[in-house]
Order: sequence, then C-alpha cells, then structure tokens
Amino acid sequence: MIYLDYQATTPLAPQAFDAMVPWLRDAHANPHSPHRPGRAARAAVEVARDRIAALLPAGGKLAFTSGATEALNWAIKGSTGAIVTIATEHAAVLDTVAASGRPHVVLPVHGDGLVDLDAARAAIGPGTGLVAAMLVNNEIGVVQPIAELADLAHDAGAWMLCDAVQGYGRVPLPGTVDMVAVSAHKIYGPKGIGALWLRDGVAPAPLMHGGGQEALGRSGTLSPALCAGFGVAAQLMAADDAGAVAGLWRAAHDRFRAAGWSLNGAADPRYPGNLNVRRDRLDVGRLMSDVRGVAFSAGSACASGSGRPSHVLRAIGLSDAQARSSIRLGFGRYTREAELMQAVDAILVAAAAQA
Repeated sequence: MIYLDYQATTPLAPQAFDAMVPWLRDAHANPHSPHRPGRAARAAVEVARDRIAALLPAGGKLAFTSGATEALNWAIKGSTGAIVTIATEHAAVLDTVAASGRPHVVLPVHGDGLVDLDAARAAIGPGTGLVAAMLVNNEIGVVQPIAELADLAHDAGAWMLCDAVQGYGRVPLPGTVDMVAVSAHKIYGPKGIGALWLRDGVAPAPLMHGGGQEALGRSGTLSPALCAGFGVAAQLMAADDAGAVAGLWRAAHDRFRAAGWSLNGAADPRYPGNLNVRRDRLDVGRLMSDVRGVAFSAGSACASGSGRPSHVLRAIGLSDAQARSSIRLGFGRYTREAELMQAVDAILVAAAAQA
C-alpha cells in the first residue's frame, strides 16, 4: 500500500514510538503524584513540553490536551465577544463557532483559497473578541496571511487563534498570535494528544473542570507516553527536509497537469505536502475502488462518508460536481518519489479508463 493521506494522519516516527515504550511498559506512575515515580513521569512531561514549545513563539504557556479539537474548543468557548473566522476552516472551528451562540462572521475566500482581507478589515472591529484562522488548510494546503489577520485582531482588541495543526514545524508561524492549537499525529507523533499554546496574559476560561492539573486549569491526568512521543516528534520536525517535499509536489503536479488535471487552491503560498487536484466528470468513488493499492482522500478525512461535497472546495467557487471530482494526495517524510509517481500513474490510468 502506498500511503498518500498525510493530511488525515502521518505515520508514527520510529523515534517517537521508542520514546513512548518505556512509559507504556515499565513506568505507570501518575505524573501529578508527588512520589519519586510520579516526579520522574512529570519530568518526562516537562521535557516534552519544552520540545514542543521550541517550535512556537517565545514565552507563553503550553497546555497539553487530548488533541487539536479539544484545544480549539477550549480557545473558542473560553473567549468572549464576537468571533470572526474563515469559510475554509476545519469543522472543529466552524462547528464550535456555530454552537457558541455568539455573534460571528464567516469570511469568504478568493478562488485561490486565500481569505478576502478587505472583508476581514470590514468585519474585525469593535466588539470582536476572537479571530480564528488556520495557518495551512488541511484540504487544499494554502497558507493564510496569519500575521495580517493578527494585526487586525489586535487593533480591535481581540485575541488571535491560529489552528496550526497542518503547519506546525513546516510553515513559519507569526510571533504575534495569541493562541495556537497543535496536534501530535499530524507531525509523526501519536494520536490522542495535542496542545494549546497561550501567550502570557491570555487565559481562556477552562473547558473542562476537575483537578486542574494542566496549565491554566485544564483538567485530566496526562499520559507520559503520549507526551514523550509528541515531544520527540516535535524535536524531529525541526530537522524536517522541506525541500524534499517540495520536490515531490513539483513532480506529481507536473504529471497531473500534463494529463489535463486542474489544481485546487493557490500554488503559492502553499505547503507542498498537499496536492489537491480535479478532473471534470471524474467518479472519485470508482477511482478509489480501482486504485486500491494507494491510500488517498476524496476530501477531508473528517468529512469522508458524509456524501456532501467538501465545504472548502465549495468555498473556493467549485460546483458540487467539481468538488466531487477532486482528490487530495498528502505526502511527507517517508514518501519516496518513485512510489509517489507509481501512485500518480496508477491514478491517471484508472481515471483515463473512465473517459
């Protein structure tokens, strides 16, 4: 199986696995306990915290969570005032904003997937308490102008929340953001853990109540194993080879373009580990059945099986039919060019057979 679904989840780095094993097999102490085994577990948690924070703005506090969905819920529900977000955000943001019951504005994007900054300037003003935007889009890979949005937020006295799940360790993150949500399993770490980084002085109300074990009152017993795996995965991201991924993107994109496929979203600025393309009248369900040796996506993994066209592709102006004729390939550290091109060729052959 050739795995090309890195936006849904990345393979677990062997080094991250190795860091987790001792805490799963030998060390079972609660990291919030005061005895020696508890203190050792706590030390492992703090080492991991420092490693993750090293790729985030200087200062501030990092609170571990069960994942980015919890982190985003905490940041949104724990803030006050009107909310401004973007039509192409992940459901963890859009659904939480809708459920908040607070006044909110969902900004449109241009055909390239980038936010309409004129609309943002008009929407972000007195009464705005939070601006929430994704650094790298999980479906089309475009990089949003987070620094500009943060400036608008601060001019209005609002907090800037950045969903950096897809961009953490890959795309520079402006130091002007106030809250950042990250996830371990999108950077070759384990599933079931994420974090919310908070600038000093930014303190959203707790989402969950209980022991208040984590920074700023987040409750729940931490897993030293998950923390350790996350920390090592973050440490490895600092040395990730972005150039290699960019080379993979160019090779695959050139092959699709030569076959008459269209790119969804801007080619630049874009994280090159994401290639979202379409061919009109393509039956993606049949394509996925015909190319069973390749794991790729027909859209966001969170929306798969819903039968609805991608809200991101609809937001950039595609028709339902065009959105349903699109596929997403995601690749990264463990993808080799030969296997990527083998997968692309298999997709192109299967798609041509539908004509």
